[in-house]
Amino acid sequence: MKTRKLGNTTMEVFPVGFGGIPIQRIDSTEVGPIVDEMILNGINFIDTARGYTVSESYLGEALSSGKRKHFFLATKSPAKDYETMKADIATSLAALKTDNIDLYQCHLVKNREEYDKIVSEDGAYRALVEARDEGKIKHIGITAHSVDLLMEVVDHMPFETLQFPYNIIERQAEILFERAKARDIGVIVMKPLAGGAIDNAQLSLKFILNNPNVSVVIPGMDHVNQVKQNSEVASMSLELTQDERDEIEVIRSSLGETFCRRCGYCLPCVQGIDIPTQFILEGYLTRYNLKEWAQIRYDSQSVKADACIDCGACEPRCPYHLPIRKMLKNVSAQFKANAAL
Repeated sequence: MKTRKLGNTTMEVFPVGFGGIPIQRIDSTEVGPIVDEMILNGINFIDTARGYTVSESYLGEALSSGKRKHFFLATKSPAKDYETMKADIATSLAALKTDNIDLYQCHLVKNREEYDKIVSEDGAYRALVEARDEGKIKHIGITAHSVDLLMEVVDHMPFETLQFPYNIIERQAEILFERAKARDIGVIVMKPLAGGAIDNAQLSLKFILNNPNVSVVIPGMDHVNQVKQNSEVASMSLELTQDERDEIEVIRSSLGETFCRRCGYCLPCVQGIDIPTQFILEGYLTRYNLKEWAQIRYDSQSVKADACIDCGACEPRCPYHLPIRKMLKNVSAQFKANAAL
């Protein structure tokens, strides 16, 4: 089994890991066979999160029958302050039915203000360090969608791993990954299929793993067949053929006009809309088929897509020339239609 070292951590990981978002949409009894298939195919890295509703508890149940030893277990919390993170660590340990978690990550850090809060005296990072000292967790990581934020902090941040979107379409993090590798920070790739927008999973995983700065990629999986197919990529030649390169260009071209890369250059919106988040949630609604989960998160926002006043200030800032106003109208319509069901 080929493995890659996850930065300077103690983890030697199979290059294809398991993303825990999609198991929210299946029954708990279906998770056990998926875990068994991962063991059979050498997958030894599982990533989940406090925010993925039942994902931690489903995995905890599936791993409780002696299977925990086969995996490096990662989870994450959006907590920014000490007390909330301390409570979330305890909740994760209980839900996952384990005495320790191999990697605990600060989840979805959006900007420098949030980052500074996390690493402050009363921030979440202190709770993670305490938990590490107590043996409750082993390593500490960070996840984000802003390449600018991570580029700003990567050379001095205390985190041992970073998790970021990367795929055939979203390549903005390639320099970030180089800098992370230079510091021996482990690189975990999320959104390998661009939130479900890319159909050819094996090609996208092959493209990602062709990057030597990537430690592990974590496609979301909710069926044993996906585990089989995705794990096969690790045993393939990672050199891309000309036909594969041509297909990659076709995929890029077909998604280029309406796919948000979450770069955030469209911000700030004059109405206060978090524009990239609208498109992320719309993807969970329409492509991940996590309708209830996405609707709850959409409704919880203080400013939603329907607040757009059609001013157009965002569109000249978008480096990909996306029709943002039209896309926001579509987001609003999709969620209104879903709420009416």
